[in-house]
Amino acid sequence: MGYGADPVACVERLVERDARFVAGNHEYGVTDRLDLRWFNPYAQAAALWTASQLDDEHRTFLAGLPLALQVADATLVHASPKNPEKWDYLVTGADGLKVFDAFSSRLCFVGHSHCPGAWSLGPSGGGFEPGAEEVWFLPEWRYIVNVGSVGQPRDQDPRACYAVWDLDAGRLTVHRVAYDISAAREKILRAGLPRFLGDRLVHGR
Repeated sequence: MGYGADPVACVERLVERDARFVAGNHEYGVTDRLDLRWFNPYAQAAALWTASQLDDEHRTFLAGLPLALQVADATLVHASPKNPEKWDYLVTGADGLKVFDAFSSRLCFVGHSHCPGAWSLGPSGGGFEPGAEEVWFLPEWRYIVNVGSVGQPRDQDPRACYAVWDLDAGRLTVHRVAYDISAAREKILRAGLPRFLGDRLVHGR
């Protein structure tokens, strides 16, 4: 939400799936819960345009999303489990390792930076694997996993990125999917959104 040219279709698809979701800074921005001056100029323009496309039903749905959610033994949060309303980025090894005390579940899934990666903390210490493609959840260890971004990857891989959590196997797998980037870029340009938002899709950054 907030960068692409199909916000209504995205919201309606989420509602249809009746799945579990958390709010991010863009959901807060388009529903007037976050001052748009917080965003850079490109994101500001996109948030204003996105808000203009939504009707009251869409806004009600987005405004009702929680900042954090518990699903099985995982905490879901867009930014950081520590003060999620501050929208801190978890990017480096130190960023993730210092917030394990902010959640009580065994796992925590985040986004926000648009770059997949995994932090782990266990009996022998802590670790960080940027760009993790598969994470096996070992007994007695805790994990924070950034699941990447479907809509705007930023790790130089332009394919859509998402993760599948297999509860039975105790494993999370990151998947990459090619899509029609040119068509998505053209939609962004035709909508009058900043060219930068379309161009960055091509480079995955």
